[in-house]
Amino acid sequence: MWLTGFANDWFALDRLMFIRLLMAAIVALFFVIAMRNPKLVPSGLQNFAEICLDFVRIHIAEDILGKKEGRRFLPFIATVFFLVFAMNLPAVIPGLNVSPNARIGMPLVLAVAGYVVFIYAGAKRYGFFKFVKSSVVIPNLPPLLHILVVPIEFFSTFILRPATLTIRLMANMLAGHMILVLLFSATNFFFFQFNGWTAMSAVTLVAAVAFTLFELLVIFLQAYIFALLSALYIELSLHADEH
Repeated sequence: MWLTGFANDWFALDRLMFIRLLMAAIVALFFVIAMRNPKLVPSGLQNFAEICLDFVRIHIAEDILGKKEGRRFLPFIATVFFLVFAMNLPAVIPGLNVSPNARIGMPLVLAVAGYVVFIYAGAKRYGFFKFVKSSVVIPNLPPLLHILVVPIEFFSTFILRPATLTIRLMANMLAGHMILVLLFSATNFFFFQFNGWTAMSAVTLVAAVAFTLFELLVIFLQAYIFALLSALYIELSLHADEH
C-alpha cells in the first residue's frame, strides 16, 4: 500500500489501483503524443494511432450503429476498447503480472459506464419512460402474458446486461491469470524444489509460454467483445420501439 496515513487514507493505493492508473495514463499519453500535431498524411505514431481508431470506428462502431450513430458514439466505444485492452495487458507484462480486470472493480466501472450510455441513448431518442416501456413491453402479446414477460424483459435489459458485461470480462481475465500462475509456479517447483523432476519443468515452461501467447489473443478479444456488446446495447436502445 502507498500513501497510507494521508487524508484518512482516501488516496491510499494498492498494487492493482497503481496498475490501473498507470495503464490509463499510458493510453492517454499515447494518444496525446500521437495526435499532438496531426498531419493530413499521417506517419509514424500518428499513423499507428489512426489505424487503431479506424479499426474501432469501422469494425465496431459503424458496423453496429451505422455511420451517423457510429461516429456519434465513437468516443465512448473507443475509450472502452482501449481501456479494456490496456487494463488486460499487464496480465502478461513481467513485473506487473496481473490484469486489473481480473478483479471486479474495473469491469464494473466500465459496465456501469456502458449502462449509463445505452440508457441515455434510448432516453434521448424516445424520452425516458417511453424508452423503458418500449424496452420491456412486447407488442401484440395477450394481456396476461405481459405479467410474465415484462419482468423478464426488465431484468434482461436493465440488470442482466451490465452484470454479464462485468462477469464475462472479470472471469476470463481471472481464469487466465490463475492458469499462468499455476504453470509458472509448477515450473519453479519442478526445476528448483522437486529433485528428479527437473525435465518436467521444461514441459510446464513450454506450456506457460504457449498459454501466454494464447492470453495475448484473449486480451484483444475481450476488449473487442466488451466494446462490441456496448455498441450493440446502444443500438438496441436506439431502436427500442422495434422490439
